[in-house]
Amino acid sequence: MNLEFLLTSLIVVASPGTGALVTLAAGLSRGARVSLVAALGCTLGIVPHMLAAITGLVALLHASQWAFNAMKYGGIAYLLYMAWMTLKDDGPLAVQAEVPARSAGQVILHAILVNLLNPKLSIFFLAFLPQFIAPGESRPALAMLQLSLVFMAMTFAVFAAYGVFAAAVRDRVLARPGMLRWLRRGFAAAFVGLGLKLAWVRP
Repeated sequence: MNLEFLLTSLIVVASPGTGALVTLAAGLSRGARVSLVAALGCTLGIVPHMLAAITGLVALLHASQWAFNAMKYGGIAYLLYMAWMTLKDDGPLAVQAEVPARSAGQVILHAILVNLLNPKLSIFFLAFLPQFIAPGESRPALAMLQLSLVFMAMTFAVFAAYGVFAAAVRDRVLARPGMLRWLRRGFAAAFVGLGLKLAWVRP
């Protein structure tokens, strides 16, 4: 396995993004188990990007200004919606001793949607991943699939670590309501920042 690919993948996975924020929020609000479910959902959200890259759909998306803008503005709208919900007392960052239960399916579906609208992933699979396919590779699709599975495994491991860490400090957050208010504002600002960053992305 190419060391440069592993390092590049680690930087992409570990850098702040929507998936990391969702997993952290799940750990803070509902504990370690739900954070692991969210990490799994974010990992599954990579599959459409992977399939699009392997089949060439990403290149088609970037060639079509209309399709690219539709995905981009849909992502911006969803990020702003998440920022608004995060600020609410009963939103996704509701850190309470007892919180309303959410099914694993609901958590996974939300996490998949978040990563489905993540432009960082489409850029990675379009611009970076093909660089690690050796020239003259007899089965480039299989090679890309293998690298994608490694990327997905790294994503789950890093996001799971984020979530478990957030769950570990949950009790401290419960004991300090003021900290929770600043966390909500910080998460909301991060989502707005990601939305603004996405607005400047060009195909």
